[in-house]
Amino acid sequence: MGQRAVEQLYKRLDTTTALLKSDLEVSYLDALIETSENILAGGQIHVDAGLPHPEVRQRLTEQYQQIDLVDLDPETIRQAFQLAILRGEQTDALQANHQMTPDTIGMLMAYLIDELAGLKDQDQVLDLTIGTGNLLYTVLNRLKQTQHLTLTGFGVDNDDTMLALADVSARLQQATVTLYHQDAIDDLVVPQVDLSVSDLPVGYYPVDQRAEKFDTHAQSGHSFAHHLLIEQSMCYTKPAGFGFFLVPSLIFQSEEAKSLTKWMTSATYMQGLLNLPRDLFQDQRAQKAILILQNKGGQAKQAPKVLLGEFPSLRNQEQLRHFMAEISAWQQKNIV
Repeated sequence: MGQRAVEQLYKRLDTTTALLKSDLEVSYLDALIETSENILAGGQIHVDAGLPHPEVRQRLTEQYQQIDLVDLDPETIRQAFQLAILRGEQTDALQANHQMTPDTIGMLMAYLIDELAGLKDQDQVLDLTIGTGNLLYTVLNRLKQTQHLTLTGFGVDNDDTMLALADVSARLQQATVTLYHQDAIDDLVVPQVDLSVSDLPVGYYPVDQRAEKFDTHAQSGHSFAHHLLIEQSMCYTKPAGFGFFLVPSLIFQSEEAKSLTKWMTSATYMQGLLNLPRDLFQDQRAQKAILILQNKGGQAKQAPKVLLGEFPSLRNQEQLRHFMAEISAWQQKNIV
């Protein structure tokens, strides 16, 4: 559809969200959820205790009449919605672990999954830290575009607002996604899936008794939540299934990494660790990487040569194309 369609839909979302935010006296993200529900209802405005006021309803109706989701593809809708979420993050001053996966990073992860995961039509994808859903939907849309695969998504989050945003985003895009509101470290009701993805929150998990059930738990004190989530994700992934995780580049250089490494060696094959471009991060210590794991079982085997490296700057298209060609060649030699 092009960038113009993205910009037009974003403008409608932002305008109607701002109207509701002011009239209902709520946060930007809560107003974005409200306006999305109105759009999904065909422009019918939810009224509670006389709000929004009649004059605001009229202005909203004028905006909604200019939105036709039927004419828009899912990726156009996703991009416009994520721009609105970015506006909300700035307006509402969200904490870092609640902020959406940047589109640039989501696109790189989706590219790697497309190249390496070997997914088939009707396969299932799980994100245990779905947040607003932007990463999962980026992956689903790319595989739909490049390989014409219709995939089913599952997402877990313990934050009401994030999950509500993920829900309306999925419905706007007509994505087949089931969402669960719970602690991702607890026992889950999600099925065994073909692929797990996650932009992992970095920090300590406070419930030590629950963490002790995991091989990656700390020997003393609180355990790292991102270690536990990697293990949990792969536990709900089928034999030979892949996990792609956004992690700190220095994930294996902490004292707590010993239990993570021990578990990974026993339960999975570490197939790759690719640093994201350095110029995406103001502080080199905050640099992230994409960790690629594959469960043992089936025809899976450890790649003779683990995929290691660092994406070049996205501004250098020639180097980027060369790097991607190297990844494709690696896949053909090393992954069943």
